[in-house]
Amino acid sequence: MYDWAVLWEWVELAARWTHVITAIAWIGSSFYFIALDLGLRKSPDLPVGAYGEEWQVHGGGFYHIQKYLVAPERLPEHLIWFKWESYATWLSGFAMLVLVYYLGAELYLVDPQVMELTTLQAVAISLASLAFGWAVYTTICRVFVNANQTAVMVALFGVLVAMAWGYTHVFSGRAALIHLGAFTATIMSANVFMVIIPNQKIVVADLKAGRTPDPKYGRIAKQRSTHNNYLTLPVLFLMLSNHYPLVFATEYNWIIASLVFLMGVTIRHWFNTQHAGKGSPHWTWGVTVLLFLIIAWLSTAPMRHVDDTAMQGEALVYASAGGFEDVVGIVQGRCSMCHAAEPGWEGMYWPPKNVVLETPAQIAHEARRIYMQAGITHAMPPANLSYIEPAERAKIVEWFRGAGEVEG
Repeated sequence: MYDWAVLWEWVELAARWTHVITAIAWIGSSFYFIALDLGLRKSPDLPVGAYGEEWQVHGGGFYHIQKYLVAPERLPEHLIWFKWESYATWLSGFAMLVLVYYLGAELYLVDPQVMELTTLQAVAISLASLAFGWAVYTTICRVFVNANQTAVMVALFGVLVAMAWGYTHVFSGRAALIHLGAFTATIMSANVFMVIIPNQKIVVADLKAGRTPDPKYGRIAKQRSTHNNYLTLPVLFLMLSNHYPLVFATEYNWIIASLVFLMGVTIRHWFNTQHAGKGSPHWTWGVTVLLFLIIAWLSTAPMRHVDDTAMQGEALVYASAGGFEDVVGIVQGRCSMCHAAEPGWEGMYWPPKNVVLETPAQIAHEARRIYMQAGITHAMPPANLSYIEPAERAKIVEWFRGAGEVEG
């Protein structure tokens, strides 16, 4: 059994590593082509049909790049398609969703305090929500393809906010934000698979057949590519959020997620404006910082009166603080079945993150983590499987804060 557990751990690591590698490749090419597109310049000696060009220097060499809105008069023999980065990122990400959240639904996907669901029901909702997201998004784009694109983006933001709220009322906080990221990433990858690449293939087929390609296909593909550009940074934030309980395990997690999408817009707006040679709208960084501070404030709403000195306390201070004996009993009863040298939870062969909470000394040493994970946020126990009571969480908070007052 132990060997199987080790193998399974390496399977997860391989899937995660693959996901990171492919995501870097996809994001890198996406950002590069958006910057290239915005930096194109007109030139009197451009070939027939060329829209613009740009000279670049990299790695000791010079590159001369030209863009055709439809296609050149003669199709080159060697044509590179940028698509597998997107497909591989989505497939590896979905593999992670299956490995961590579907197969570990009891720990990470379902939270009975949010909604009573069986594993099968939760997985079905997850899959349906991803398909629903693409259906709603692509309908908005098709109906309003000729409308003001800012209005389309606002409509998309409304959908994302609604889904953020919905996910947090169905899944655990950790799973809710991961699913919002998967929901958005599905839209982005489907844009490539269902719209951008098929449209480009239509243009290529027309060119080979001697027909004049319709420029609308390029225009539609550009719309979807622009959406992907603005959605990339929020997806990265959401995919990293599962490591930070102050993001996913707080009362306002859906609002935090919604504001992250606005930060993605402000950051990308600065870069896009810079690349287009239209100035440097530095106000976007001010807005980004403000949004980030609001997010931080929302995440710490339950702890606005915490004495910061408590965060720096030594284990001895926590061990001598009032209520420590009660906290030891709570942690040993609610947490130690997993956070033990030999975990008692079936299928778990080592303590999560190597945190052991069996003795009073170990509990005092991990005071800050216990406070953050089980007191301020509800990240632990996962899905509250050991049924820690609100009153017990309150005791953990009171103990930790009391230690700060003693130290101060």
